[in-house]
Amino acid sequence: MSSRYSSWRSKPALALLLLVALTAHAAGPGIQSGTALIIDHEGNRLFERNPTEIRPIASITKLMTAMVVIDADVPLDDRITITEADRDRLRWSRSRLRIDEARLSRADLLRTALMSSDNRAAAALGRTTFAGGTPAFVEAMNEKAQSLAMRDTQLADASGLDAGNQSTAEDLVRLLNAAARYPLIREITSTGEVDISPHAGHGPLQYRNTNPLTRDERWTVELSKTGYLNEAGRCLVMQAVIEDRRVYAIFLNAQGKLTPIGDANRLRQWLAEAGELKTTSLSARHQ
Repeated sequence: MSSRYSSWRSKPALALLLLVALTAHAAGPGIQSGTALIIDHEGNRLFERNPTEIRPIASITKLMTAMVVIDADVPLDDRITITEADRDRLRWSRSRLRIDEARLSRADLLRTALMSSDNRAAAALGRTTFAGGTPAFVEAMNEKAQSLAMRDTQLADASGLDAGNQSTAEDLVRLLNAAARYPLIREITSTGEVDISPHAGHGPLQYRNTNPLTRDERWTVELSKTGYLNEAGRCLVMQAVIEDRRVYAIFLNAQGKLTPIGDANRLRQWLAEAGELKTTSLSARHQ
């Protein structure tokens, strides 16, 4: 068979391959979360679904809690005792921080609140940061939201247990961008696991990030936070580098436990295929 004939035969095959790739990519990343917004570092909207719908955000709230604590410039090495006031009497969520026994630095409270989403840790931060206690802290959270132009956001507590903590995917991109300017928040929320010793005379407890992608070598997670309430569904917000592109991803109101993580992996695969599509397109043009 001549090379000319072979080249002629290869063009339809490449064209068909390119058409299949284009069709698959045009279908989008297959996001399943009820609310989603994906934006890259250049401001390109890669995907959106109900981005202005106001919804409960559960423990995504803790990113705002961390920013308010750091902004208050209180000593992060001060040790704080978990008290009865920090017990969750709204949802009765569990915690390994024992009442009147656990004593942690403010920095370690941030780690347990952000990594493992411990609600007692977040409550203690809200209770002890300002002289006015939790009410003053919640007021500062809302003031911070307004300063970030998060106009459709309302915050009700430091932990996110109150369904009155509400926002939109649009506003949460602003939250991600703001939180990424705090090196400590980036460090904590991108770490897969850490050992902390909250109880004197006892060994350390291992705290794992509720976002398993922080322990996945295929991922470069720069900042993330998960959340869950019945009213909010499963939630994940994340800043990550995928295919040399910084991406801000908001997934809210997902019904399956692993759906936000699945959505993130589907996004990564979709962006990887976009790179392959570019290569395929160039190959087809040069045949």
